[in-house]
Amino acid sequence: MGRGEDVLGDSLESLYDYTPITHSSAGAVFTYRYLGREDDADGPEEDTLDAPFAVTVTTPDTQRANWALHASSIWVSALYMADHVHDLRLDRHLRRAADTRTDPRLRALELGAGAGLPGILVARLYPAVDVVSSDYPDDELIATLADNVQKNDVFTHCHAIPYAWGSDPSPLFAPFAGASSSQPGFDVVFAADTLWNPDLHSKFLATLSATLRKTSDARVHLVAGFHTGRYTVESFLKSVPDVQLEVEDATEREVGGTRRRPWSVERADQETEEERRRWVLWIVLKWKEEGLTSSD
Repeated sequence: MGRGEDVLGDSLESLYDYTPITHSSAGAVFTYRYLGREDDADGPEEDTLDAPFAVTVTTPDTQRANWALHASSIWVSALYMADHVHDLRLDRHLRRAADTRTDPRLRALELGAGAGLPGILVARLYPAVDVVSSDYPDDELIATLADNVQKNDVFTHCHAIPYAWGSDPSPLFAPFAGASSSQPGFDVVFAADTLWNPDLHSKFLATLSATLRKTSDARVHLVAGFHTGRYTVESFLKSVPDVQLEVEDATEREVGGTRRRPWSVERADQETEEERRRWVLWIVLKWKEEGLTSSD
């Protein structure tokens, strides 16, 4: 579990029943406090407790031409992913790799990283996971992301890489040049709040298809808010099969609470904006059987 420090946001939520969708602002320092792992975080076989620690990041700014990226905030989806980082099931991936590979290290890719909070947290918690935190090739954004990686002391296995969705993915694999691997690609791809613009869905899906390791256990984890509406998310989900991926799970989760419910686009005409703000959608994708070129 964890918690980001945002006094104003907490006050608004307490006083006015208002759930913010962003925290921090361009150039501001944001401190996230990881409170340690709960006993049952990854199932009954996981009983390891982590010591609390802090991740401090600077919220990036962008060049004027790229303000439409909305990268100058810490989005609530990123905080939710950080708070539930063990739901990425990296422990299970690591155990499987240790049993089946000569090189047991994992590769994880963060898309639309912004300040890089989830990726840096993964790198802090899992030294055996090589993390690539990527975002649009904006000089100011990437410089801040790289600085955040450096100042949190994870630069040995976390790399800030500029990347535009839908383009040649080879820059994302540059940190692994010369490494031997029978299955190129990332074991886990994760992203927070990357579905809000439907014009980018096809490029985003193309990137997922080009970067996810083609094995039956590889997974994509996406956390999405509903601030551009449920139909935008529904449009993305309908397009997933176009790249030979399929939805393994789609569960709505309460922000700041414990309630969970199945995904439903039908709520779009029934809920208020305040109600939408209280929920995020956690999506898990995997390869369809016909999308696999080889098995584990």
